[in-house]
This record gives sequence, structure tokens and C-alpha cells, in this order.
Amino acid sequence: MNKILIVEDKKSMADMLSMAFNSEGYEVKCAYCVKDGIVLLDTDNIDAVVTDLKLPDGVGFDVLKSAKERVPSVPVVVMTAFGSIETAVRAVKEGAYDFITKPFDTDHLILIIKRALAEHSAKQENIALKKEFSNFLRIPDMAGNSKAWSEVLEKAKRVAQQKTTALILGESGTGKELVARTVHFSSPRANKPFVPVNCAAIPKDLIENELFGHEKGAFTGATEGRAGRFEIAHNGTIFLDEIGDMDLNLQAKLLRVLQEGEFERVGGTKSIKVDIRVIAASNKNLEHEVAQGRFREDLFYRLNVFQINIPPLRERRDDIIPLAKYFLNFFSNEMKKACPDMSKEIPDFIINHEWKGNVRELKNAMERAVILCDGGLILPEHLGFAEQKKNSSSTNDDSLFAASGQAVRIAEKARIEDALRTTDGNKSKAAVLLKVSYKTLLSKIKVYGIQ
Repeated sequence: MNKILIVEDKKSMADMLSMAFNSEGYEVKCAYCVKDGIVLLDTDNIDAVVTDLKLPDGVGFDVLKSAKERVPSVPVVVMTAFGSIETAVRAVKEGAYDFITKPFDTDHLILIIKRALAEHSAKQENIALKKEFSNFLRIPDMAGNSKAWSEVLEKAKRVAQQKTTALILGESGTGKELVARTVHFSSPRANKPFVPVNCAAIPKDLIENELFGHEKGAFTGATEGRAGRFEIAHNGTIFLDEIGDMDLNLQAKLLRVLQEGEFERVGGTKSIKVDIRVIAASNKNLEHEVAQGRFREDLFYRLNVFQINIPPLRERRDDIIPLAKYFLNFFSNEMKKACPDMSKEIPDFIINHEWKGNVRELKNAMERAVILCDGGLILPEHLGFAEQKKNSSSTNDDSLFAASGQAVRIAEKARIEDALRTTDGNKSKAAVLLKVSYKTLLSKIKVYGIQ
């Protein structure tokens, strides 16, 4: 539950705002002067601040300054009965999220706070992702043997300096989101939100609401308005992964956002303008999808301003060993185990593997190897697919056929578990990763007793 601090010297006003925020499910703390407001900032984990400008022992700017000194990212809204352009400009310059003049509609203030909290949450997540990404971004330096990967990164960093829409194409698991993050974190928008959306993982009837948000009362259960991913990504970047799976009707609405920079929430009539950088990605041949009538031609050309193609891992084998070593070190640190060495068979073994799942498959194989390895040396059987390959060959011998069938079931179960681990248990995303229907995945989970 988000906690709102209200600093207002008029008790009737403070009580009214407190009731309004409580009715929306927020916890509220009230202070009637600057001094008490600062005490609450020190003692409570405040998520947002609403402060009056004129207070008995100071001004709202004192509260604003104190809030920013303690938590720079906390949103602060300044209220005043004496609004002026100069005051509003000063409030924004000193870090206020917004400035509102009394009298005002409390619903409008609540909407401002909701949007501020959504952006604050995205920024906090972005900080964590940026920290994680800064470590992961070292992979290209270690995997610099591949000319193909170096060219991909060079394109990403070149387009990063512009607002140009980018389209990233490549097989599943090649690192399309990594390249999208490279574009964002190398751009002038690096300190703004990076908001990823997997268009294939969100059910068709929910994705419009997820992207554009909804107004209160838009549908049964919509007890309050909600900002969508496009609003949260304002001034930053939105990454539309697997754009080729987007419904045709929604494609038309997306096209308008790209062209006009505005949209309406579900159930709303007011246009919301956003300034965002759009990066899209797909593992499909979108030109073929256009020819088949499954993807809008005008949207394809609107997205395909700057195209980045990521070759599959089997076409950049110089990257395999450096990536494998990186993942071994990464998972060893995560599991607090000594980093194992590769046995002499491993380099040739993994270089010659087909890697249909690309970097994601390699990552999963290395994670499995670290779990299974106890002797400090990675062996082929630790990777999980050597035995599968040996046992999957067909034979007329019934006993061998039964053993092969058992091996396939073991391999299938392991693959499903890997997919669920990769997606943090999200079955919809796991089904997309495994390229099966959601219903089929649920059936397999039940058959194998996977928890």
C-alpha cells in the first residue's frame, strides 16, 4: 500500500484530502507545518508528498527540498491558492512533480498522484534493471570475437542518439531485449523509464488495457483509473517485444500513437499526449506476415525506420565460449559456488551444438551445469542435452524404444521446468518460449507433476 504525506495547515482541507486518498486505498499521513512534515519524512517510508505552499513555519518549497534530499525520486505535488507562472516554474525547477492551484477537483489531484506513483515505480524498477544491465552489458566486450555481434552493437549505439523508431529482428533467444536496452541506456533518455511489453505473453483481450490503461468505470471491476505502459514510459522508451503477435485491431491504435504521439485510455475520451521512443522486436518475418494479411503494411513501414538484425548463435560461434564462461561465472556467484572449469571436451562440444534456443539455451545449459557440477569440472552430461541426443535416436528394439521414450519425457519435463524458471513461473510467457499453446503447457505441467 502506497503511503501519501499531506502537509496542509488547514485541518478541514487535510481531512478532506485524507478521506479522498483513503477511499482510493492509500495510507495517509498528515502534518500541519513544515517541521512535522520533515519528521514524518524521516520516520515513515513516504511514497508521495502533497504539500501546501504557505505553511505556518515556512513554505512548501522547504518540504519539497527536504523530500528530495531524503529520496530524490519521491514525487511531490505543490498546492497553492495563489498560483502564478513564476511559482509554477520555480516548483518544477526545484523538483516538484506537478503544481496545482486551489480550488481543484480532488479526482484530478488523485489522478496526478496515481500517474506520479506509476512513474516512480517504473523509475525504481529501471534503476534495478540498469544496474543489472550494466553488468550484463559487459558480455559484448567479452564476446567481441564475433564481427556480427560487434556490428549489431554498433548499429544499436548509433541509433541510440536519435529518437528514431527501431525494429529488432532475430530468432527467439538471440538477445533482442539486450539490444533494446543497449539503445535505451546509450541514449539521452537513459535516466527515464525503460518499459518492456511482451505482446505475445499478454492475452488478446487484456493487452489494450495494459498498453493504454483505463478510466474509472470503463468496465466491470474498474473501480479506479489506471495508467498504461505508454503513460508510464513518458519521456522514456517502450519496448514492444514480439510485435508480430499483436492483434490487427490493436495495430491500428498503435499506428496512431506512433504518428500522433497521443491516445485515449480504455473507456476515456480525453487524448493523452506522450513523448516516447518506440523499439519493437519480432522473431517473425514481418514482411511475410504483411503478405499473409496478419500484419498491417503501414505499421510495418512505420516501425521499420531503422532495422537491426541479430544473427542466431550458430552463425556467430566465436561468441559461444566467451558467453559460456560469462554465464558459468554469473551463476557460480549467484549460487555461491566456486566457478567450475570446462573439461577438455566442452569447448568443441558446445561450439558444434546447434543452439536452436540461441543465447537463452546456452544460458540455461550453463545454469544447469553449475547446479549439477560438484567436482569443479563441467562435463558434457552436466549440460543436459548430450544424453537426450544419444537416447533420442530411433531403434526397432522395444526396450531401447521404451528407454528412448523415457529420455524424451525427461528432456521434455526439464525443458518445461527451464522455461518456467526463465519466466519466473509465468505460464503464459513459458508457453510462448516453448512455442506451444497455453492449454498444452498446462496439460504437460499436470502430467509431469511440475510444481
